[in-house]
Amino acid sequence: MDLRAGHGDLLERPGVRHQCGRRQHRAGCGRRPHLRARWRREQVLERATYHHGDLRNALVDAATAAVRASGPEGLALREVAREVGVSPNAAYRHFAGRADLLATVAEHARGAMGAAMAERLAAVPPADEAPALARARLAAVGRGYVEWAVAEPGLFGVAFGAPPGAAKDGPPGCVGGPDPWWMLQERLAELDAAGGLGPRGRHGADTTAWAAVHGLAVLLIGPLAGLGAAERETALARVLATVGAGLAA
Repeated sequence: MDLRAGHGDLLERPGVRHQCGRRQHRAGCGRRPHLRARWRREQVLERATYHHGDLRNALVDAATAAVRASGPEGLALREVAREVGVSPNAAYRHFAGRADLLATVAEHARGAMGAAMAERLAAVPPADEAPALARARLAAVGRGYVEWAVAEPGLFGVAFGAPPGAAKDGPPGCVGGPDPWWMLQERLAELDAAGGLGPRGRHGADTTAWAAVHGLAVLLIGPLAGLGAAERETALARVLATVGAGLAA
């Protein structure tokens, strides 16, 4: 049976519309008209709104705002795309999925925390004794860690929690600031060089210091969120002093 019967030479002429049963399509094109029109609208919207690849940054900014407000549970790729003003398909051209976007937000969160720690570190006044200065500088980065966590509980919740499917080899990356983990390592190296560590040296010192400030941060944004500013400051000062004394013992 000749399927072209009744259509004349229309099937031989790409680009000519014809009627075939109840479905209208364009000869020579495998894409249905409504799908093709939808794809074109998405392309026009993305090109009209964003240029030179800044759509990715806009998506990250919107995702960061969503996580800041509601924690990692508040992040949905479709909602982020809608907030930015593009289709979900446009967002998927930059991120493989929600886990990929969340991992990127976590990199920015760690960078922001590192920047807060660096700001506290820069404010430490000079001291004549090297061990005293090293202890003060270690306490400063710990203070910056906890203060940032209390100020940004939503971002803190994602900063060190790798989402499923987004694990990467090696240490987690940072964007926009120094890595908090390496800042701790540098301060411990400084304290060790100044003779401020006990006989055990740096063995286990990083885990001990990190666990203390991270645990306090989790408590202050969770079970102890109702503490007043003075009580929070007392708790933070005592934890930092305890860490310093323990590392020197």
